[in-house]
Formats: sequence, C-alpha cells, structure tokens
Amino acid sequence: MTSRERGMSAPPEVVFSTATDPDRASAWLPEPLRTDGDERPQVVPDGLRARWSSSSAPGWSAEIQVEPEDAGGARVRLDLTGGSEEQDVGALADETLTNLAREVDENLTAG
Repeated sequence: MTSRERGMSAPPEVVFSTATDPDRASAWLPEPLRTDGDERPQVVPDGLRARWSSSSAPGWSAEIQVEPEDAGGARVRLDLTGGSEEQDVGALADETLTNLAREVDENLTAG
C-alpha cells in the first residue's frame, strides 16, 4: 500500500462529493479502478471516507479520507493498493491526487 496526502483549496464536502461522483470518478481514479459507473465506492458514514475496488482488477483498491484544513480548504489522504514491482505505485498515487485536484477545481468553477 502506498499513501499520499495533498491539500486542496476547496471545502472538504466539495472535495468528497467530487471524488464520489460516479460521473467524475473515471477522470481521476487510476485505470485499474475505473468503471462505467456501475460500481460505487463504499462510503464510511462516520466521516468523509470512501473506498473503491474493482472485481475486474483484483488486488487494486483506493481509499480516501478528506479532512478540513485551518484555512478553509481540505487535506486528502489517499491509500492506493495494487500493481506489480514494475509499476511505480507512488507516482500513480501522486498522479491520482493531481487528477482529483483538477476535478475539484473544475467542479468549483462549473457553477
């Protein structure tokens, strides 16, 4: 498992709703976890946490936890599991958070 964190300049609820929106998931999730929208994340009811896995890519999973930051933004922690020794899962986790940040920015400017 590889863990990464990133700050985002959006409220935690906006970050979480963007991340769990099935129409946006394919734009930020890593390729092995992308679906046609049929599979939804497992959402943990006591916090802004969600987990994705795929029956078509055994061994792959992603879990995020979104927490508020003092300045009004959010901090996202991503735990990414999967891949093989040939794959740089750390770089993929970084790319995944970059993609999520882009989707959050687009979601904020869409309205």
